[in-house]
Amino acid sequence: MKKISLLLFCLAFSFLSAQVNRIEPPNWWTGFKNENLQLLVHHPNIGNATPKISYDGVSIIKVHKAKSPNYLFIDVKIDKSTKPGKFNIVFESEKGKKITQSYELKPKSKPSEDFIGFNSSDAIYLITPDRFANGNEANDVVKSMQETTLDRTHDYKRHGGDIQGITDHIDYIKNLGFTAIWPTPVLTNDMKGGSYHGYAMTDFYQVDPRFGTLTDYKNLSEKLHQNGMKLIMDQVANHCGSEHWWMKDLPFSDWVNYQELFEKEKKYVTSNHRRTSNQDLYASEKDKKEMADGWFVSSMPDLNQRNPFLAKYIIQNSIWWIETLHLSGIRQDTYPYPDKVFMSNWAGEIMNEYPNFNIVGEEWSSNPLLIGYWQKGANNKDGYESNLRSTMDFAMQTLIPQAIKETESWDKGLAKIYDGLANDFHYASPKDIMIFPDNHDMDRIFTQMEENVENTKMALATYLVLPRIPQLYYGTEILMQNTAKPGDHGLIRTDFPGGWKGDKVNAFTGDGLSSEKKDMQSYLTKILNYRKNSKAIHDGKTIHFAPNNGVYTLFRMLNDEIVVLILNKNESAKVDLSTYKELGFEGKKMKNILTGEEIIWDKELTINKKGAYLFTTKMN
Repeated sequence: MKKISLLLFCLAFSFLSAQVNRIEPPNWWTGFKNENLQLLVHHPNIGNATPKISYDGVSIIKVHKAKSPNYLFIDVKIDKSTKPGKFNIVFESEKGKKITQSYELKPKSKPSEDFIGFNSSDAIYLITPDRFANGNEANDVVKSMQETTLDRTHDYKRHGGDIQGITDHIDYIKNLGFTAIWPTPVLTNDMKGGSYHGYAMTDFYQVDPRFGTLTDYKNLSEKLHQNGMKLIMDQVANHCGSEHWWMKDLPFSDWVNYQELFEKEKKYVTSNHRRTSNQDLYASEKDKKEMADGWFVSSMPDLNQRNPFLAKYIIQNSIWWIETLHLSGIRQDTYPYPDKVFMSNWAGEIMNEYPNFNIVGEEWSSNPLLIGYWQKGANNKDGYESNLRSTMDFAMQTLIPQAIKETESWDKGLAKIYDGLANDFHYASPKDIMIFPDNHDMDRIFTQMEENVENTKMALATYLVLPRIPQLYYGTEILMQNTAKPGDHGLIRTDFPGGWKGDKVNAFTGDGLSSEKKDMQSYLTKILNYRKNSKAIHDGKTIHFAPNNGVYTLFRMLNDEIVVLILNKNESAKVDLSTYKELGFEGKKMKNILTGEEIIWDKELTINKKGAYLFTTKMN
């Protein structure tokens, strides 16, 4: 009898202490400006239960049922006086049965004002983790997941790179002169194939086990901070992966766009990708809807951010990752595709909580008007305020390779840099815009420059001294290219040599690396490490002069520091320095940043070779 009583007690206790299938966010913090939290709870028939919390400072304001009986959304208030700690949420069904879910409120590790975002003093190293370095071979294949193959010979299968591989090579990245890294997404993409890139999330709160663990992710962030570096997280508010756990049990009838069509016929409407409809005064409602609501691709259902519960979910998810990883920034994918009112609220809530943080949004447009529209402080005719500090300068990215490759004429060649930079009058804050020679979605810069090393160096020097935040893609420093298959994403995201055991070439150590590639490593190391401490490049005044006879000159100036960029497209040139007399530099001693050679800025400068020349008044 005693045994039966003990068994019944244990069964009762196990039920009382049972955990729900999913509660998100999985934890929260005390001390936020915003005292409100909304919990998503997913469990069979949880919609019929009543939740209760008994913890000082924490109160349930409202409980929302969903269309699916397997969800509850709980509005919770966390008072300013609430102490960190663990407590239970008890869910009692109509029949009196109870489920108990433990929950934790953690103390904030530091004030929100101390989350310092990336800015113009930074240089960002963009990494596709699957293709950078394999630091932990034990996680290469996870048999419980849908894709269980590893094939480095295949451009679109997983290659085994992971978070540990990035952590192992922080010193390499730091020594190059970079101050921040941006890995493409490492959250779970449990898709059937082709999701090594990370942009088809099937769980917004879980690190993909093939990339590592949450502990690995935290460790990467901590090691970066120990080295004075920053971590930027790549996030996706527009869509999820088609295998996301909620796609099998959607909470509301409007959780994803075109949901009725999907649920009844397994069909969807693709976005028309007409991003100008966000600004177009004459755009039809049809075009606007198809742009914002259409699915990016068939494997990426388009999330409906107009649903207030989903909107809150995305905002809280971003804040959860900022606190969990001590992030220094977010890169938001496909920025013009989600509902733009929501995106303003999303960025606004984050920046209100973290006023010194930074977010960059991807607007793939070569039109400065569209790029400027999305930046905070833009004088938009429709009154739209994005709350987004940084956007991406696809316009100058496009113009610089054209300018260097083209034959000089009045409106071609270097004039494109001169005229393109003149568009900065349109931007609310040019120095907060991100510039880049390439990224994971476009031809590598060495391919764009037709594998001409000198032209590539000219382009890179230009990107790195503009009043911008520069981002370079991993492997640019060793002339990685995709010339055999222009536009092919798999080849663009090729493996970094030395990231895998047995690689014959190791770019981390230089073993087997050609002299040409080592020279490019050295070239970028000199520029980036100078840039790291250059106040003139970070915050200085910019003056440039119209190109003349194949020579373009740009100056960055702050106090006693002057940085001069000269682009020379001639085999040799004599530059008349009196052209720049308005700047008052006559007689100043300057040093070549790349060679260490010293010159006097006097009457004439003789240049004996085509290329980029960088001079500074800083002698040390």
